Amino acid sequence: MAKPKESSKSKKRRPPATTPDARENQLIAMAVDLAEKQLSEGTASSQVITHFLKLGSSRDRLEQENLKEKNKVLKAQTEALKSEKKIEELYTKALNAMRAYSGQDRNDEEDD
Repeated sequence: MAKPKESSKSKKRRPPATTPDARENQLIAMAVDLAEKQLSEGTASSQVITHFLKLGSSRDRLEQENLKEKNKVLKAQTEALKSEKKIEELYTKALNAMRAYSGQDRNDEEDD
């Protein structure tokens, strides 16, 4: 017996995602695929068409670039705060080491 040929419209099923982020990415990919199909067939709704027109606008690209730059600034500020904290810890350790070296122990101070 000959095997029936699969129609060209059937697609391979992807394995289920193992994390919520991967699942979200799968759903986004499926939605984009569907929108692409609707656009090519001329059956896309006005909302789908408007969404992709906005994505292609220069204003949207500038807004995306602006968001990326703000993200870079926030990351730099976070790194600066972490660095500042590390420096503060190093100063504290250095001061404690100098006190111990000079014979001053914070915990064993004697009262005369």
